[in-house]
Amino acid sequence: MLYTKGHGTGNDFVIVPDPDGALLLTPERVARLCDRRFGIGADGVLRVVRAAKDADGAAFAADAEWFMDYRNSDGSIAEMCGNGVRVFARYLIASGLATPGPEGLPVATRAGVVVALVEGDEIRVHMRSPRVYAASTAAVGPLTFPGVAVDCGNPHLVCVLHDGLELPSLDLSTPPGHDPALFTAGVNVEFVVPREPVDGADLHVAMRVHERGSGETLSCGSGALAVGAAALRDAGLATGVVAVDVLGGRLTVTHDEADRWWLAGPAVLVASGEVLD
Repeated sequence: MLYTKGHGTGNDFVIVPDPDGALLLTPERVARLCDRRFGIGADGVLRVVRAAKDADGAAFAADAEWFMDYRNSDGSIAEMCGNGVRVFARYLIASGLATPGPEGLPVATRAGVVVALVEGDEIRVHMRSPRVYAASTAAVGPLTFPGVAVDCGNPHLVCVLHDGLELPSLDLSTPPGHDPALFTAGVNVEFVVPREPVDGADLHVAMRVHERGSGETLSCGSGALAVGAAALRDAGLATGVVAVDVLGGRLTVTHDEADRWWLAGPAVLVASGEVLD
């Protein structure tokens, strides 16, 4: 099985080409690929398949040729991955499988079709509009943090730290506690602190994230989108730009005057090879 390794701000993926949907990608196989000692090592797997050749992608085949079949490192299926879709688009272009049109490159995901625009080292993606819809809490050890639930096509819980608590103090080695009645399929939990203003952004924050099915990662693109939506709402801004610092770099979330939400950041391919399994 051929593969390519890529990452977006340190959120890394094993990319597996399967244009005609012939590959049997079991949860066990995904977990082996993502194992950092006994496999290649990654936060997840991106299976590159034509939308028409995949049961979950077929509904989007009229609008996008390619479907991003994303699996978490434990083998579970996820609806969306903001860093993953940028790396996915980079792979399609670099491998000659797709050429962006004047309006960008459409990519089908379980959360719908998004459009990627290549801007040098960065890829900017027109994402599904996030929806802030409920108050909830997350628990880390003895601490409980208030937060807001945000639907980005996948579930997020955004918690702003208060009382001088800093991000490095959190132990995210185990999943934060959450309300299973609200998040019936699990949740990605983001912890956020404000940062000093930076050029080109209306707001600047930093975050850490624990992703369901993968653990703490260096970055989460859809998590940054959720954080950006919550930050703009809390600031009373209908539109704006939010710089989101993650452990692996910086992502930019933009809500423009046309009511479009954009996620921008680097997408890098680092290696290719063959899995002897």
